[in-house]
Amino acid sequence: MIRNFSGILILMTGAIAAFGAQKLSPDLQNATLSKDIIVQYYATPTSAQLTAVTATGGQLKKSLGLIKGAAFTKIPPAQLTKLAADTTVKYVSIDRPLSGKLDYIVPSMGADVAFSNGYNGTGVGVAVIDSGISAHADLSNAVVYSQDFTGSGTNDAYGHGGHVAGIIAGNGSSSTGNKYTRTFRGIAPGAKVINLRVLDANGNGTDSNVIAAIQTAIQLKSQYNIRVINLSVGRPVYESYMTDPLCQAVEQAWQAGIVVVVAAGNGGRDNTMNTSGYGTITSPGNDPYVITVGAMKTMSTTSRGDDLIASYSSKGPTMVDHIVKPDLVAPGNQVVSLLMSTSSIDTTYPLNTVPMSYYQSTSSPQTSSQYFRLSGTSMATPVVSGTAALMLQKDPALTPDQVKARLMQTATKSFPQFSTVTDPTTGITYTSEYDIFTIGAGYLDIWAALNSTDMATGTAQSPVATYNSTDGTVSLVMPLGVVWGSGVVWGSGVVWGSNAFVTGSGVVWGSGVVWGSGSTAGTGVVWGSGVVWGSGTTSSESVKLGVNGEK
Repeated sequence: MIRNFSGILILMTGAIAAFGAQKLSPDLQNATLSKDIIVQYYATPTSAQLTAVTATGGQLKKSLGLIKGAAFTKIPPAQLTKLAADTTVKYVSIDRPLSGKLDYIVPSMGADVAFSNGYNGTGVGVAVIDSGISAHADLSNAVVYSQDFTGSGTNDAYGHGGHVAGIIAGNGSSSTGNKYTRTFRGIAPGAKVINLRVLDANGNGTDSNVIAAIQTAIQLKSQYNIRVINLSVGRPVYESYMTDPLCQAVEQAWQAGIVVVVAAGNGGRDNTMNTSGYGTITSPGNDPYVITVGAMKTMSTTSRGDDLIASYSSKGPTMVDHIVKPDLVAPGNQVVSLLMSTSSIDTTYPLNTVPMSYYQSTSSPQTSSQYFRLSGTSMATPVVSGTAALMLQKDPALTPDQVKARLMQTATKSFPQFSTVTDPTTGITYTSEYDIFTIGAGYLDIWAALNSTDMATGTAQSPVATYNSTDGTVSLVMPLGVVWGSGVVWGSGVVWGSNAFVTGSGVVWGSGVVWGSGSTAGTGVVWGSGVVWGSGTTSSESVKLGVNGEK
């Protein structure tokens, strides 16, 4: 009887602790620093209850009778669990800072919560291999190193690299203050940016320049703590990733301990192969090691629930090797970030300028000289790069494989079955299915990724998709030693979901037809042996397509 009673006590103690944890807001449950908090009670707190809180080392900031609570400053993290265990306490949360409304991309991903908890990428270097970066107030002190591989200087004559850098590390200083209604802050404003220019004023570059830049990033890793490389560039796949020089270069960076994040490409509307945009992932996003990112639309709201895939976002599987890509998706449509002065994008796409009235308390018809909108997987990629910087700030010992595994496992996996969009210019309607080749493992969730404690012990290579021509089914083949196949925790159903993504080892592809439209021609192109796609596509496709975005 005594043993049984002891067991019951143990169970009860555990239940009480779990109940207490539920009363702590998610951003408090793993707090390591003293926090300013708000405590809500079931009834208006007495002076004795308030004194009990201040006795833990904090101070009473103000009483909040409207919600039967009070605000306190500098409560030690060790006291939070005890406070939540108080049966008179209803809920404990951070006294979060309030400022001008952040633009949609930040709150919808949970980056604002991460920022309020001290995660801003401090100490982490991110190499931006792109079209260069020009001076901008929002990047003051962020760019710690610049090198040109084009022969034309390190400034951004195109306007793409600076926009990408702003999404990663912009500090929002040009949109912060009493007169601003929105703040355009990057995901990791404390990160350091290493500017490696490989694209010219027209957004064009070469493999050799990109490879040289990757090599430089590896060489500078220790000096600037480069833990992330952002590659919002790409070109068509011409051979297997096992021989593609770009892929080999990114794998070297990965093996050197650098997380490599790559744009999927903007070929999701390309039906020249009768594949409805499938098989259009660009290189080096076709490499199984790197994190390949597709683009979502925030639908101009801060809620994630209404977000949809951008129809131009490239879809897998990859040509030649049939790697399952993208790995996940992130906001990339009509993203507001930094405008580089005198850049060609500014003059080429005047409709992408941001009205001052969009983020300021003004009725002025003038447009901003600081911010600009761009769309594409190029914009989604730095959102993930910034997230990786936050994760590495919190857990510096994480390997690239562990970062990738956490991002994919924690990605949101709730989507509609399909969505449509009609191009107002052509009148063509595009239908997107939310299968594994369109949205990968799901939609980036920054706060969930930051709070993951899972430690992958194997590689996080993306699996291979195999096609059975007899019954038209597609299955996943996991490489040896890959984390996805190492048991229940990392089983494919957990990573890719159990409904819209994978059933067992078989891929659920749209409505069951391989291309969604019944096209056997597309099947033959992608799954045929030795077929190479992309001979009619320009090398800068992933940069240029999708510039204006979609509604």
